[in-house]
Amino acid sequence: MVLTENRLFLIDTLDNGSELAEQSSGISPDIRMIFEGSTRQVIQLTLECISWVQKAKYVLFTSVYELEGHAIDTLKARFNIPIYTIGPAIPYFELHGNSSETMVQNVPSYLQWLDTHPPCSVLYVSLGSFLSVSNDQMDEIAAGLQDSGVLYLWVARGGTSRLTEKGSEMGLVVPCCDQLKVLCHSSIGGFLTHCGWNSILEAIYAGIPMLTFPILFDQAPNSKQIVDDWKIGWRLKEQQKDGRLVTRASIAELV
Repeated sequence: MVLTENRLFLIDTLDNGSELAEQSSGISPDIRMIFEGSTRQVIQLTLECISWVQKAKYVLFTSVYELEGHAIDTLKARFNIPIYTIGPAIPYFELHGNSSETMVQNVPSYLQWLDTHPPCSVLYVSLGSFLSVSNDQMDEIAAGLQDSGVLYLWVARGGTSRLTEKGSEMGLVVPCCDQLKVLCHSSIGGFLTHCGWNSILEAIYAGIPMLTFPILFDQAPNSKQIVDDWKIGWRLKEQQKDGRLVTRASIAELV
């Protein structure tokens, strides 16, 4: 509702080139966190989607009330329609009967690689499929992981060849994977994540602590929830407005 009421203000702020944080005293810090760094097109599309809620007969969220009780109660008080949290849409039933112990011939190479390492020894790294970090930041992350001495499995998608060329005996880089199976593997001990909502839910299901590296939009407040509210992770990347890189030294230290 707050976003809808401030629709024109948010777009005008971008058009004028001024900082959202300096102009939006009537908008909560969490809302400012979402829109800082977002383009005009992203904001317009988001506000359009939000406006549809008022036309809905009910709303379903793939969330858990115990995680976001205050937010859900606020929405229920604001809208005169049923609002339900249906829990994470995780295909957990696919995890059973397909382990590397029972179907070795069909197991992807990355799961076989995980099988060779002891429990809680590997850091899983995935920064999302929609947007990613710059090449320079990717290089810093790769160097930081190498300096940390921690084993890692990194799903890099478009950056796979770049990271493979740099090489490291400590890590395996792949273009894609079955993320839920990876997170539930016994060798995984942590998850370096961009804080996309689906990734967060899968990590919580698997019981894996997170290192947060938000890139855009709702990922920053998601990171805040992980670190400050739920206390199931550590913040690897602070919110930075000047585009500074997170250095290899700080990455290695926290990992």
